[in-house]
Amino acid sequence: MAATDTIQRDSPAIALPGLGRALVAAGKLGQKAAEDIYQKTLSSGNSFIAELVGSGAVSATDLAHTLSAAYAVPVLDLDAIDPQRLPKGLLDGKICTAYRVVVLSKRNNRLMVATADPSDQRAAERIKFSTQMGVDWVIAEYDKLSKLVETHSATATETMEDIIGADFEFDIGASEAAVDSAQANVAEVEDAPVVRFLHKMLMDAFSMQASDLHFEPYEHTYRVRFRIDGQLREIASPPIAIKDKLASRIKVISRMDISEKRIPQDGRMKLKVGPDRVIDFRVSTLPTLFGEKIVIRILDPNSARLGIDALGYEADEKERLLKAIARPYGMILVTGPTGSGKTVSLYTCLNLLNQPGVNIATAEDPSEINMPGVNQVNVNEKAGLTFAAALRSFLRQDPDIIMVGEVRDLETADIAIKAAQTGHLVLSTLHTNDAPTTLTRLRNMGVAPFNIASSVILITAQRLARRLCPSCKKPVEIPRQALREAGFSEADLDGSWKTYHPVGCSQCNGGYKGRLGIYQVMPISDAIQRIILDDGSATDIAAQAQREGIRSLRQSGLNKVKLGLTSLEEVLAVTNE
Repeated sequence: MAATDTIQRDSPAIALPGLGRALVAAGKLGQKAAEDIYQKTLSSGNSFIAELVGSGAVSATDLAHTLSAAYAVPVLDLDAIDPQRLPKGLLDGKICTAYRVVVLSKRNNRLMVATADPSDQRAAERIKFSTQMGVDWVIAEYDKLSKLVETHSATATETMEDIIGADFEFDIGASEAAVDSAQANVAEVEDAPVVRFLHKMLMDAFSMQASDLHFEPYEHTYRVRFRIDGQLREIASPPIAIKDKLASRIKVISRMDISEKRIPQDGRMKLKVGPDRVIDFRVSTLPTLFGEKIVIRILDPNSARLGIDALGYEADEKERLLKAIARPYGMILVTGPTGSGKTVSLYTCLNLLNQPGVNIATAEDPSEINMPGVNQVNVNEKAGLTFAAALRSFLRQDPDIIMVGEVRDLETADIAIKAAQTGHLVLSTLHTNDAPTTLTRLRNMGVAPFNIASSVILITAQRLARRLCPSCKKPVEIPRQALREAGFSEADLDGSWKTYHPVGCSQCNGGYKGRLGIYQVMPISDAIQRIILDDGSATDIAAQAQREGIRSLRQSGLNKVKLGLTSLEEVLAVTNE
């Protein structure tokens, strides 16, 4: 026993990597803190530098300058680098990703390589072995380098041209002639270049935080576009010959009919993007003049679990919404155009309500976000499983909360309203411009005013606006008259706030990064109920909502401008008054 104690007492401290020793020697990190972080890397599998920067123990900038002094290696600001001008093909992309390095230039028989950790001898040896060239390190900030590593690779177009070569040119006629051949179909979907291209496009879309991918065939061209922050951007122009094989591959993994190319089809597929993260994709095909256009929507279940604070509600709007979903019965409607985030808002509410003692059932076309604990049903019109049929079935399943994907017709509206009147909380969506017009839309559907007034308890209208990039946004002077015409009052123009303009940098998309919600949250008060019962117009309801302090969508958007979160032109583009 004594011998064991002696061994434990005499055992050396954890052997820190060179990076850790340099930081301790420079006084940027304590010995104990460095050992604790290194111990975490051993259990998590992350690199020491990733754990170091991720934990906030040392900033990426501070780390770069400390290592520059310790190893006498220059620091380079990667914001000054044009990724399109970096040399390609000098180093295997897998090595770049594994060791977080980027080749900046080649001179004679030596490579200038950007790294965040010049003490990493394994990376240097691997590069030397792979390229048979010497390595000159340049230090870069870890966060900027990581982003550059992810984005710096051959473009998708160049990659496809390289791996396809001339084979596709000879294959056009064969694939056209073999549309109905099972053997040709199998060959199409197993084509390795197509598999790699599709995988690259899906991974690129995920890393660029795109919401949709568009694969579009034309007579002589083929293009791939991503919808990023609400805007479509062209990403690649692969050879036109790929269109049939790519469509077949997508249809097979989405469980569609590979031989049917004359009618639209819908499907789903999954992609594993990490050891414990799987992303769902909703796939839609549409026959066009020159082939099948395919749109893939990325369905990230984590988006519904971000919490209500991440959606961008103001404090008073959030309070109204939380008060409504806490009610035991009634109908809550979320309105807005396609792509305005209605589904995420509904599922965020369901996530708050999803408790072991609550029975929740949803009917959607189709279910976009998988949520454990919620009974989700996909509507199937062909099989007779309509929204109305699903709702009738729900009412025999002892539900507490019902979510209907969309109120499309009078039958669905009637059943949903009756459910709200008989002790159920009903959540649904409707396509209208704002909250007041939602009530008149129900009236035009044929729902009786009494049923509307007695069942609907709150309506939320919403839009998504692009968020200004915090790194590069700049103050801009806008004439007072233009601000007044946009909707600002004289009281708002007190000079206590600034308007900002998008600029654009390496960390954003044209001056914008991400999106935020603009909301009009309107509870149905007694006064609004009386207007509904008197068959009042949307204008009457909107005027009463204003008197009750309910902001319109434009006013909510202008409030985001005052907070410096988005630009005035963006708010004017997504709201109309």
